[in-house]
Amino acid sequence: MLIEIDSKEEKELIKQLEKRTDNEAKRMLRFLRMPDLTRTTGSPLAELVKRVKQIPALKDFDDIKIPEIVPTRVLFDLFNMPPGHPSRSKSDTYYVDQDHILITHDTVMWHYYFEHPQVKEKIARGEDLGVVCYTKVYRKDEIDRRHMNVFHQFGGLYLTRDEKRKVTLDDLKQVLGQVAQSIFGPKVEYNFTPETFPYTDPSCEMNIKVRGEWVEMVGSGLPRKDVLKNFDITGYNGWAFGFGLERLAMVSMDLPDIRLLWSDDPRVRSQLKLGQKFKEISKYPSVTRDISFVVDKGFVPNDYFDLIRDLGGDLVEQVELLDKYEDEEKFGKNKMSYTYRIVYRSMERTLVSKEVDEIQDKIYKETAKQFSAELR
Repeated sequence: MLIEIDSKEEKELIKQLEKRTDNEAKRMLRFLRMPDLTRTTGSPLAELVKRVKQIPALKDFDDIKIPEIVPTRVLFDLFNMPPGHPSRSKSDTYYVDQDHILITHDTVMWHYYFEHPQVKEKIARGEDLGVVCYTKVYRKDEIDRRHMNVFHQFGGLYLTRDEKRKVTLDDLKQVLGQVAQSIFGPKVEYNFTPETFPYTDPSCEMNIKVRGEWVEMVGSGLPRKDVLKNFDITGYNGWAFGFGLERLAMVSMDLPDIRLLWSDDPRVRSQLKLGQKFKEISKYPSVTRDISFVVDKGFVPNDYFDLIRDLGGDLVEQVELLDKYEDEEKFGKNKMSYTYRIVYRSMERTLVSKEVDEIQDKIYKETAKQFSAELR
């Protein structure tokens, strides 16, 4: 069964964002308008989704598309992340308003799935439940070649009545083995290590061996009874998992930069095929610029990275902290000095100093304006 949640609440919140003029609102609108690569023809992320959905354990599962703006009550409270939990920090999460955020993990689909009328009928009849979800998610993050603050996740959930069978961690591991083999082939090596998650217990992480190195692939576990009860689900047990798609695609293709997944360059797109090693078209030279400033100690680096992304876009390859120190005599009380190195590189052409300098000049001005920074 295909389920697409039509959220009137989300539509109204987007209208409110469109009326705002602040940088955070503009930023969130831009993120929301970015394409969902799991549903973009030709994207390796869409191919990943297709392969995983076809494994025997998932092939008859329901498929749900959920809103990208959700209530904090749903995403955090129902999943055992109460006020004060690190995941709720505004330095990591995009808040549309005090009570709504851009989704940070696709496990929130549990709520929308259990609330669907046809699923409620299944529950009333005591039927097994199985669902997958794949979507964009959003988190404030550092800037380098392997991270973006807009990325994609795939999640799965299976539940059965307690009197019917007792699902074990070994059952889950068999499913995850199918997932790994669907992506990396039947000979892929994988193992499991214990992990801790707020909504599953016991929990484990699946790791795969690629080119001699172990890579974290999937977080998973058996849904906690107390968490299921938050959704009025009792008498059920099962398994759940979730993983980021970008990491697996990059590992599969030995892709050097996450930005390539979003490229419109036909020379790049023609190479984005799972299992095919990516060959650099041309390694265009980088251009580096440093920026130093003094700000209050309450400065949040992830917020600053967002500013750099806003102004530099895909031309920013990496932002590196070169220096951080305080000197009350020199800068004043509760002040901190930062020096960052910004690495600019285009995936498609050679940058010229003039265009980089223009971007850097805007970053200087907005650093002073938005963070009340004293430039050095």
